[in-house]
Amino acid sequence: MSGVLGLLLVSVSVGLSNFAGAIGIGLSGISARTRLRVGIAFGLFEALMPIAGLLLGQAVAGYLGHVAKYVGSAILVLVGAYTIWQGRRVTSETEHPAPQRAEIETHRLIITALALSIDNLAVGFALAVYHIQIVLAAVTIGVISVALSLLGLELGSRLGTRIEAWSEELGGSVLILVGLAIAVGILG
Repeated sequence: MSGVLGLLLVSVSVGLSNFAGAIGIGLSGISARTRLRVGIAFGLFEALMPIAGLLLGQAVAGYLGHVAKYVGSAILVLVGAYTIWQGRRVTSETEHPAPQRAEIETHRLIITALALSIDNLAVGFALAVYHIQIVLAAVTIGVISVALSLLGLELGSRLGTRIEAWSEELGGSVLILVGLAIAVGILG
């Protein structure tokens, strides 16, 4: 029973970074298609990274475990900075604000999902020590990650409609803050 509770706590813990990242994405407005794409991407990456960690071997994961959160953090900070830059560039090029229901670019979505889940490589090894079935762990982590991502998207969207003019800058700032929070150990 303690293994299942541990799995649930780990799932919520790793899903919180997705929740925070999804708020940043949701700030610029989200459509049903974006919800689906973000939920699937975040859930898949969160679920598959522990399996990849298990398959890579304990020596590699031990090394990556110390570095992975910093790599993921750096990627999030860079994606956040890029988002802010794009928001300012689009606003300066047009007299009208960006459309509220903008779609996130696929490459940005994949990079963000990867950055948010890269530290889960080490989670695969930790879960193996507790003799939890890796498929059960992957499904549990994926489902909780999708749920928290959708919740974050909704929260970000509701906030975004109130602060539409600054949504890209705020979204990028949230991603930067999530990256920094992961680097210092607050999230992830």
